[in-house]
Amino acid sequence: MKEQFQARMLRIHFTEADKWQGEPLYKAIVAKCMELGLAGAIVYRGIEGFGASARIYHAHSLSFSRDAPVMVSVIDTEEKIQKLIPHLDQMIAGGLIASSTVEVIRYSRAAKVFQ
Repeated sequence: MKEQFQARMLRIHFTEADKWQGEPLYKAIVAKCMELGLAGAIVYRGIEGFGASARIYHAHSLSFSRDAPVMVSVIDTEEKIQKLIPHLDQMIAGGLIASSTVEVIRYSRAAKVFQ
């Protein structure tokens, strides 16, 4: 089955070191998305990047440093995304959110009919 519709996408950028109430920020954001019933969220760990601080953040494979750039991508309806924003306002101390309208194509398997 194939569905097409417009939706809102958020790309939330911060670093792996960022926390919310003692846990990694990316985990807290994903948990909040689940709690609010959003369609889904995915976390990407970057190799390298920089932002407003002009500091370069790295993913170090040979060290215990945890300052890699992180991006959480969330896609859902405008209404559901708007319910998430006030929570992000509280959770994010430093970072960037990019928001855009996207065309979604969702594929799902049709339910099998057993005879």
